[in-house]
Amino acid sequence: MAVVVACALACSVAFSFSASSEDQTAAAASDVIVARKTLMNSIMDKMDKIGSMISQRKIDVQAAREDADDASVMLMAFPHLFPPNSNQWREDAELDPATATTASPDIWTDFGDFYRRSTAAANTAYELSRAMDEDEIKRLYRALGIACDTCHSLYLKE
Repeated sequence: MAVVVACALACSVAFSFSASSEDQTAAAASDVIVARKTLMNSIMDKMDKIGSMISQRKIDVQAAREDADDASVMLMAFPHLFPPNSNQWREDAELDPATATTASPDIWTDFGDFYRRSTAAANTAYELSRAMDEDEIKRLYRALGIACDTCHSLYLKE
């Protein structure tokens, strides 16, 4: 987790220097989009590690708990990376997949629902980080996957 935080801070410092001569509003929106994409990729990496353990039938309970704990912390921060000025989705626009948003405008239309779903996913990940055995890890991993898939189906444009 410390590595993720250090990388995020390093990126924000690097972006802040490059944005100093630009329109600060535009820079802040593009920076936050990159930050949330980076955070989501980190969450997905943690989930993939747990999923691999389950599919290989080699669950390391402690490692799964640590990955889930990291994911829960990241999921708690995630909805805070959606300020209104980062709502930049445009239908049929040419988008750079590395920097453009794939967040649906529906996030800002019903931010309360998006926030509740993110919080619920964070809570499920936290429960997973406290799982005591393989069966509980499998059950909570499935529940977290359903929460993630549902949120993506509602709030992700591809």
